[in-house]
Amino acid sequence: MELGVLELTPFILIAVALIALAILFTFIPVTLWISALAAGVKVGIFTLVGMRLRRVIPSRVINPLIKAHKAGLKVTTNQLESHYLAGGHVDRVVNALIAAHRANIELTFERAAAIDLAGRNVLEAVQMSVNPKVIETPFIAGIAMDGIEVKALARITVRANIDRLVGGAGEDTVIARVGEGVVSTIGSSDSHKQVLENPDSISHTVLAKGLDAGTAFEILSIDIADVDIGKNIGAILQTDQAEADKNIAQAKAEERRAMAVAREQEMVARVQEMRAHVVEAEAEVPKALAEALRSGKMGVMDYMNYKNINADTGMRDAISKLSKEKDETDDKKPKK
Repeated sequence: MELGVLELTPFILIAVALIALAILFTFIPVTLWISALAAGVKVGIFTLVGMRLRRVIPSRVINPLIKAHKAGLKVTTNQLESHYLAGGHVDRVVNALIAAHRANIELTFERAAAIDLAGRNVLEAVQMSVNPKVIETPFIAGIAMDGIEVKALARITVRANIDRLVGGAGEDTVIARVGEGVVSTIGSSDSHKQVLENPDSISHTVLAKGLDAGTAFEILSIDIADVDIGKNIGAILQTDQAEADKNIAQAKAEERRAMAVAREQEMVARVQEMRAHVVEAEAEVPKALAEALRSGKMGVMDYMNYKNINADTGMRDAISKLSKEKDETDDKKPKK
């Protein structure tokens, strides 16, 4: 039995050694260390172990370091590791530094790291510095002084400004400023025909305003790609104004009519009131006659004369009405 254990001891030792080597190669990136030494990058094995302990993936730092060393850049392990711990994209920053170095663009690691941590794509910025980007605006509508709407489509050629990438405004600001300049230029034109005949006047005027101030770009050119005619805004506004004036006039006329109707009704009520006063005054006449007869100021014969005069007056009124009606009837009969 003891002999069997002795025979298995070498196999057990070999298994333990293999497990130990597997753990060692898993925790310590020996292959990565060998690759760095082969590339001429001096990285200590304990440095890689320290990265593991600091929860840094060694390949995310060593591979960009090898790339930077081969490109002739002076970048240290501590710089790349600190940028990785800050949440930056180490490989992108190294690629941007290599691209800037090849294009003779002055870009330090600190500047590239700051741009990357600011949330901007530093590699894309370097590429845009070498190869300018064209930004196309939507159709921008402006109204000339003659009231005609003019729509312009602009293409903006911009180049990234490395020094203003941190804190500089983006593409939306550039598009907004160009749109404002286009609208202002079209609005200052006497006629829409001037814009159609000379559309490059828009680009010259807008470009001279220095719209790239405070932005992360440098505007190289502004080209008007298309110009189109829109609506006759002036005529539409005049039509709307005329319609509004008509409605106001109608409202005022209706107000005057309502006031006239109200005044007429007031006069009718006033007439009825006056008639009521007349009837009230006539009702006092018999009372006055009775009082005169009672006090002896008026005799019976005087009263009878008063009645005769009233009767005579009534008869005269009746005769005049009959005569008037007869004349009107004769006027209506056809003449022979």
